[in-house]
Amino acid sequence: MRIKRAGFLTKLVVLALIIAASVTLLRMRGQIEAAQAQREELRMRVATQTQTNADLRDAIEHSEDPDRQIEIARSKLGLVTPGEKVIVFTD
Repeated sequence: MRIKRAGFLTKLVVLALIIAASVTLLRMRGQIEAAQAQREELRMRVATQTQTNADLRDAIEHSEDPDRQIEIARSKLGLVTPGEKVIVFTD
């Protein structure tokens, strides 16, 4: 039995399909890399937000603690305790 060789048009169509598939794969690879970078950024944001939530939960749980209230007031208002020395850096 004799096998008929592929014609020029068939070879051209197969070549075009291979080129199209290669271009599509390269685009998909770029999209995958972009999605992975975005995923990593979102993981970092989730970790930061989780820490913020834990800090807020701790603040709520200890909101009745007088020492905690004094510490918060000192940090937010810039207050100092008697006898504490304050060093101010200026440029």
